[in-house]
Amino acid sequence: MNIIAEHLSYVYNAGSPFAARALDDVTLTIEEGEFFGIIGHTGSGKSTFVKHLNGLIRLPSSLKHYRRPKAKKGRPAPVEPSLRVGEYDLASRKTDFYGLRKSVGMVFQYPEAQLFAETVFDDVAFGLKSFSRGMQEEEIERAVRAAIEMVGLDYQAVRDVSPFDLSGGQKRRAAIAGVIVTRPEILILDEPAAGLDPLGKREIMDLLHRIHGDWCKTVVIVSHDMDEIAENCTRAAVFSEGRLVCVLPPKELFARAEELFSLGLDVPLTQKLCIALEKRGIKLDCNLTVDGFVRAVLAAREGTP
Repeated sequence: MNIIAEHLSYVYNAGSPFAARALDDVTLTIEEGEFFGIIGHTGSGKSTFVKHLNGLIRLPSSLKHYRRPKAKKGRPAPVEPSLRVGEYDLASRKTDFYGLRKSVGMVFQYPEAQLFAETVFDDVAFGLKSFSRGMQEEEIERAVRAAIEMVGLDYQAVRDVSPFDLSGGQKRRAAIAGVIVTRPEILILDEPAAGLDPLGKREIMDLLHRIHGDWCKTVVIVSHDMDEIAENCTRAAVFSEGRLVCVLPPKELFARAEELFSLGLDVPLTQKLCIALEKRGIKLDCNLTVDGFVRAVLAAREGTP
């Protein structure tokens, strides 16, 4: 399922004195199979963009009482925004949003705060029962067990435990299990490693790569952590003041350090080290992952007379 957005715009509180433009003419394609990153400062529009992808925010043309705006005299007709996610045309009133939300899983920031059921089993099963009505109890149990084990939890040990009795890391894993249990083709996560220590961040990102390889064809993460983007993403989009600035692989993106700094963003530690070394006459060619940086340093050292 490719994600194809064209001329996507959105205004909060439209028509009121508190109107705020969150998206401004965004055109972006995310290919099936990518581990895609979205970055931008607070208020840049990145979270508003991803909320469109499973219909949490609807395009005006998909609403029942929508009327297409007329062109003003002497001006061209306004460009109609469009958004397709695989087979789903999100600009259409006939879109099956129920099917869309089964295919596009959304994990919000601090998802453990959304746990609510009496047991881990019931919490993980909730979404599955909502999206897959008519499933037999045996099928539900197999699917829930598979999701719980996929996120690295012991099914027998946690199934009947209250989710509120789990550790912080276990809660986050259980919350992710509740989203992937339907096996969505696209998984979207808003700051998936927020609030975790370095080991916890590494474990969560390793988990997302396992999910990407085995369960969900496409993973999209929204992140403030530039190291996270450099280490994990195939490409990343930069948002600023509601507009899409650029879409590039991490190596090319973070080479534009000055531009990112001007947008109030940072670059990975590896890029900062590359910049510092280049000032000393040592130019490294690396992909900005930690492993890639170490290999580049060792190669440069071996080539030093």
